[in-house]
Amino acid sequence: MLLFAIGLVSGVVSGMGIGGGTVLIPAMIFLAGVSQHSAQGINLTVFIPTALVAICVHSKNKHIRFRLALPLMLAGAFGAVLGSILASSMPSRLLGKLFGGFLLGMGLYELFRKKKS
Repeated sequence: MLLFAIGLVSGVVSGMGIGGGTVLIPAMIFLAGVSQHSAQGINLTVFIPTALVAICVHSKNKHIRFRLALPLMLAGAFGAVLGSILASSMPSRLLGKLFGGFLLGMGLYELFRKKKS
C-alpha cells in the first residue's frame, strides 16, 4: 500500500510536469528504506510509463511543440548517458547530497523568483 501511495503521488506530480522524482526519490529513501542509487534507478524506471501517459494527454491538448522538443530530447539522451555513468561512480551519500542540494536550490529559486509582468 505504501508503494502504491508513493507511486500515485509521484505520478500526479509528474503529470503536472513538476517532476515526480522530487517526490518519489525521497519517499523511496525515507519511507521504503532503499539506497540513493536504487531510488534513482527506480525513479527512472517509473518515469517511462508515467511520462508516456502524460505525453499523450499533453499532446492531445496541443501543449507539446515537437520541433522545439527534438533538440532537447537528443541532448538530454546524451546527457543521460554521461549522468548515469557519473552517478554510478559516485558514493551513494555524495549522490544524495547533490540531489538534496539541487532540490533545495530549485525550491529557493521558485520561492524567490520575480514574476514576469
